[in-house]
Amino acid sequence: MQLVVRGVVAARGYFYWDDLILAGRSASLPLLSREFLLYDHDGHFMPAAFLAAGLATRLAPYQWAVPAVMLVLLQALASLAVLRLLTVLLGRRPGTLSGGASGMMLLVPLGLYLFSPLTLPSFAWWAAGLNALPLQAALAWVAADAVALCRTGRRRYAVSGTVVFVGSLLFFEKSVLVPFVAFAVVVLLRRVDGRRRPVRGALVRGVALWGPSAVVVAIWAVVYRFAVEPTVAVQNSEMTAALLTHTTTKGLLPTVLGGPWSWDRWPPSPPWADPPTVLVVAGVATAVAIVLGSVLWKRRVGWVWPAAAAYVLASEAAMVIVRSGPDTTYELGQTLRYLADSAVVLAIAVALVLRAPVRDRWVTRVRPLTRTRRAVAAVLAGVFVAGCLWSTATFTRSWEDNPTVDYLATARSSLAAHRDVPLLEQPVSIWVLLPVAYPHNLAGRVLAPLPERPAFAESTPELRMIDDSGGVVDAEVTWTRAIEAGPVPGCGHRVTAEGSELPLDGPMSGWEWTAQLNYFANDDGRIELAMQDGSPVVVPVRRGPNSVFVRLVGGGDRLKVRALDPTLTLCVGVGPVGVVVPRP
Repeated sequence: MQLVVRGVVAARGYFYWDDLILAGRSASLPLLSREFLLYDHDGHFMPAAFLAAGLATRLAPYQWAVPAVMLVLLQALASLAVLRLLTVLLGRRPGTLSGGASGMMLLVPLGLYLFSPLTLPSFAWWAAGLNALPLQAALAWVAADAVALCRTGRRRYAVSGTVVFVGSLLFFEKSVLVPFVAFAVVVLLRRVDGRRRPVRGALVRGVALWGPSAVVVAIWAVVYRFAVEPTVAVQNSEMTAALLTHTTTKGLLPTVLGGPWSWDRWPPSPPWADPPTVLVVAGVATAVAIVLGSVLWKRRVGWVWPAAAAYVLASEAAMVIVRSGPDTTYELGQTLRYLADSAVVLAIAVALVLRAPVRDRWVTRVRPLTRTRRAVAAVLAGVFVAGCLWSTATFTRSWEDNPTVDYLATARSSLAAHRDVPLLEQPVSIWVLLPVAYPHNLAGRVLAPLPERPAFAESTPELRMIDDSGGVVDAEVTWTRAIEAGPVPGCGHRVTAEGSELPLDGPMSGWEWTAQLNYFANDDGRIELAMQDGSPVVVPVRRGPNSVFVRLVGGGDRLKVRALDPTLTLCVGVGPVGVVVPRP
């Protein structure tokens, strides 16, 4: 049922933001190159995720079916890993999953993980899913291996646990926490079971897993340090407190009751949880009641909830330290992406509580499950799942409002019909990628996966541009500044291999500009053109009277130009220097 629901969500999604960056880099760089696989993607170290994105892009450029299937398969792996862990923690006997007491207990944490909206936003976003889903699978799988290793002493669990840990590290740097979570699960399980010295016992019996994991972490830390330049945001105590509060009360706790039920969005940002006030209050009250009730009901569970809370707090702290800044909004934490893996940890906590023995004073009051109690349990579970499904439906309606769908569809057909001349490099629509993504927002990178398209170059003899709809349209250069008339009668500015300068009618600040060079050349050849303060661009020219449009980066009050062929001579006339706009 979960995979059917998530399949519908994936099918109604599409490429968004970082997905375009991953696809663009996949089409621009060699698949197995260091530059591609070890790229510092906004502080992330994720070579396996880059490789998966690269394979998908080469297999079917900008065909959403491939990422959608990939997400569902990764979700299946994560869900099965969680089921395996819960089976290890709560046991599995014949008939367990067909209505027996143990089966009912197992279905509680399993249902919590499978349907919680906590994991939904990171699943729907391909780039985020390539990080989050392998981490969720590894948290569950390695924890189950650690428990099995400590129970049986079989080394195969240490081997498989180490292999899965290494694999998850290649998808997401946060996977470095996987062995620590596994160790905590073993310690808490031994404590719940009443074992003496649970920490020492976990260390000794699981050393075959902890030792290799420590070596892996040490090697990974060295590679990570050289591959990634960590960024730490400047912290503000008021902003930090507000972010943590919003993330917990409006993001995390409403999911206890299947929330948030509703989402808000400012395109092109992703949706964030926008629960009603009554749900926020009910979520806080329910969470407090669950924690207090479980401590009063069960023995030896005092450390379970603090351990789970510590993991959640660590996730929130990482978000604040790395992602917050002066322009950060409180809704950042309400996107839930930074808490997705907490769903696995919370499912583990619930399973440990259910496994713990009942306190003596409650033993005589607890009777075997009757049909009525089973019915009540089924109704409560149904209400929770219904809330989760409603939250999923409202999220999907918000998520599928994606301008990239029409933009790429239009660009695919329009670019294929205009392959005769190159296009100047230019940013894509701000509704697809904002300028903060520069240089990944340049059309030459975003649209690189499309097989039928014109080349993107620094100069072109015919000026066209891609509008906000993705269509290729005729364009012109604004007269922000003008190349002044030259001193040579009947020629203007004479350009030879010795070089020349083309004065502008005013200074220009450092930026990306386009110059329209109107010239007469004595032969085909090449020239070098640059702003006064900027890098030169090599421009092909054709014999006779022509125009060429050149993208320049820099500033100053003149252009520097020289012929690269000794026999080439140009006469350059008046022309605009400015920005490219659609021609009326």
